[in-house]
Amino acid sequence: MHQTQTTPRSVLASILGVSTVAVLFLLWLLYMHHAPAAFAGRYVFLPALNAFLNGLSALALCIGLYFIKHDNVKAHKASMLSAFGFSSLFLISYIVNHALHGDTHFPGHGTIRTVYLSILASHIFLSIVALPLVLITFFLSLSGRFPMHKRIARFTFPIWLYVSVTGVIVFALLQAYAY
Repeated sequence: MHQTQTTPRSVLASILGVSTVAVLFLLWLLYMHHAPAAFAGRYVFLPALNAFLNGLSALALCIGLYFIKHDNVKAHKASMLSAFGFSSLFLISYIVNHALHGDTHFPGHGTIRTVYLSILASHIFLSIVALPLVLITFFLSLSGRFPMHKRIARFTFPIWLYVSVTGVIVFALLQAYAY
């Protein structure tokens, strides 16, 4: 029986492949998929849940940073796994929300619209960057490649935190200008 050897290169290629497929699926969901009208008034809690999960992810990320700065590796790992869990639940909820309700358009005008669209654009772009970075950072940690994990985490952390925080801001702006 032939066993396939998993190499770091094959894992990284798989992460990039999965990330590409996920991003293409989300772009299709946001820009090509038409939400069924039957769900228009149902499950309206999902955007708030998404913001809550993003907020929990941001909090877990900051706690994880605190722990690693204080050399508490075990607590850091637990915090980062929590952040990953919250972000994963967010992604599931986000997909369900957009599959059922479609895209939400910002009703504000003028300067606030420009601010909102700037935050949203940076949020979307960096979320695309964050997905493979987070997965690669986790792979490096879980496979014991801590020096490389530390080097890439210096980029992953601020991007992941920014995406989590701006997700909450986007929700808050949509709520503030919805009425």
